[in-house]
Amino acid sequence: MSTVANFTFNPFQENTYILYDETKECIVIDPGCYTQTERDELTNFIEANDLKPVRLINTHCHIDHVLGNKFIAEKYDLELEIHSGEIPVLDSLEHVSKTYGIPVELSPDASKFIEEGDEVKFGNTTLKTLLTPGHSPASISFFCEADRYVIAGDVLFYGSIGRTDLPGGNFETLIRSIREQLFPLGDDVRVYCGHGPATSIGYEKDTNPFLNRQS
Repeated sequence: MSTVANFTFNPFQENTYILYDETKECIVIDPGCYTQTERDELTNFIEANDLKPVRLINTHCHIDHVLGNKFIAEKYDLELEIHSGEIPVLDSLEHVSKTYGIPVELSPDASKFIEEGDEVKFGNTTLKTLLTPGHSPASISFFCEADRYVIAGDVLFYGSIGRTDLPGGNFETLIRSIREQLFPLGDDVRVYCGHGPATSIGYEKDTNPFLNRQS
């Protein structure tokens, strides 16, 4: 059985996730650790739980989700994995950092690419890759069927959805991603979001003003 650990980092209050199971292998998804204190919090958790990081993955490559890419890649000797459609977003990091006035250590380039339908494995755990664009050009979500959760990036939030006014965003595409990729997973599936608290598919179907069953 896999466990999801959540850390909220950086000025954007982004959720970084560590997924691990009984084998102690773990993967780091969207490391947003920006300050030394945040980096220490993440590494201390890994060390305290005797975990072995084996993969570094971005659901998408907006600045708040990649601020810790370089640190994690170098600390644990990991290659960055993203969807190939996110390369232009990652390449824009330096420009975006200047726009926000946030100095960054530039992320390493991705050397592995995850496509729709790919299985992401660590330890005894398997995640299925879902292509969920709309917030970004090629955002990917990760569904653990055995443990009934999905890591959804900035696609779906508690009571809201990802913004679509950034380059590569599209409202209709985002709504379609949620309805066609996330909703069929099942009402019981827990949704771990890129910002804010976790939620469930069923709760968002019933209450989300963008997505409720009556819409």
